Amino acid sequence: MRKMSSGDHTKPAVNSALLRLLPKVDDCLLALQQEKALAEISLKSLTRLTRLYIEQIRQEILHGVKIPPKTMERESFIATMIDFILDEQKIRFKRVINCTGVIIHTNLGRSILPAQTMDALYDAGARYSNLEFDLETGERGSRYSLVEDLLCELTGAEAGLVVNNNAAAVLIVLETLAKGREVVVSRGQLVEIGGSFRIPDIMKRSGAELVEVGATNRTHLRDYENAVTENTGLLLKVHCSNYRIIGFTKEVSNQELVSLGRQHNIPVVEDLGSGCLVDLSRFGLMKEPTVQEVVGSGVDVVTFSGDKLLGGPQAGIIVGRKKIIDTIKKNPLNRALRIDKFTLSGLESILRLYRDERKALAVIPTLAMIAAPVEVVHKRAGRLVRRLRRDIKEQCRFSIIESTSRVGGGAMPEQNIASRSVVLEPARLSVSELERSLRKQDIAVIGRIENDRLLLDVRTVQDDELTLIHKSLLQIFS
Repeated sequence: MRKMSSGDHTKPAVNSALLRLLPKVDDCLLALQQEKALAEISLKSLTRLTRLYIEQIRQEILHGVKIPPKTMERESFIATMIDFILDEQKIRFKRVINCTGVIIHTNLGRSILPAQTMDALYDAGARYSNLEFDLETGERGSRYSLVEDLLCELTGAEAGLVVNNNAAAVLIVLETLAKGREVVVSRGQLVEIGGSFRIPDIMKRSGAELVEVGATNRTHLRDYENAVTENTGLLLKVHCSNYRIIGFTKEVSNQELVSLGRQHNIPVVEDLGSGCLVDLSRFGLMKEPTVQEVVGSGVDVVTFSGDKLLGGPQAGIIVGRKKIIDTIKKNPLNRALRIDKFTLSGLESILRLYRDERKALAVIPTLAMIAAPVEVVHKRAGRLVRRLRRDIKEQCRFSIIESTSRVGGGAMPEQNIASRSVVLEPARLSVSELERSLRKQDIAVIGRIENDRLLLDVRTVQDDELTLIHKSLLQIFS
């Protein structure tokens, strides 16, 4: 049904005859309760949805929407109401098939998890667990201890803590170490992350005072040195993972910043953002600092995301010196920002995979999609095209083209990954109609339109999803 514009102040002519045709709620309920498709819906819900539908039709009439009188006839009205009710009963949080080529797609749920991690999540939800119970002593335990040893083992840090996302990690670190004090940060690193959250805004919420140094493109060690005062709480470095400044640039190294911090007894914190544990440059991508390298440079605290290049569930991971991490753990904010049993279970499962790097690259979907050779992606595209040409060759043209995928999630913005896309050129439907039809399937298929063609980039498609794409297209064209 059409939504009314809030800016439309003209008073439409009201069709009183249509208003009189609106049925009574009780009459509708008598008819609806005979429908087998609605048998599982409670009378309370059925009544609510019936009233909602009648009221929406009434509002359309009052706002002058043209409604054919035939649709107001009882049988037609009830049939349309049934469709409305069934649609309202559908689960809103739905599975989609990502054919965009963006691997860590923020709008589509970021990193997807391996099967063994999903098994761990099922156990976490379907059974009781030792979330805060020490099985050795039989007493209350700490939820953070379940993953802290793993984080230390993998990163080389002395201690670790996990909160619900990286913005929360930065917030609690700043609030703990620099509330009411100054935080020195390079002007070129005052980034905005997804959802319009900006580092200066997070800093303000933490109670810290921002001190910008340097220029947008060049910051020198002397800029930090000149900004240090008795009220300096920490030196902050923000890794620019979601954009690049190129050309005439200068950035202070971690080693230089750590040396300055040691001279003045000021902690150095780096927000690494996407944070990865594997060097991905071997796959032709730009070299990104790993968490291990940043910890090894002497930085006191490092924060990074769990659901980006790490390939795990949403989380904000904090690692660093034990004395500082222990102080952060005691912050009352930690209670508000703590993770639940599902995140803990999923994160532990992912971190254990990193003990064998080859296994992590093969099993963690985010890493596997980044590492997949283009030849493998081409074969996947070929399998899909052969199926489609066999069954739908009259209704649509199918071909394979070279395309580029992206890492996504604010990581490696300059990096293109060679990929292959299946091109769909429908004979009778418009490309936009086909895109919309795929998006409206029970399992939505999300592609992208380029040059009046629909592209399905198969680098981000799992092998078992080829059948589902084929089935959806078969249904649309038949």
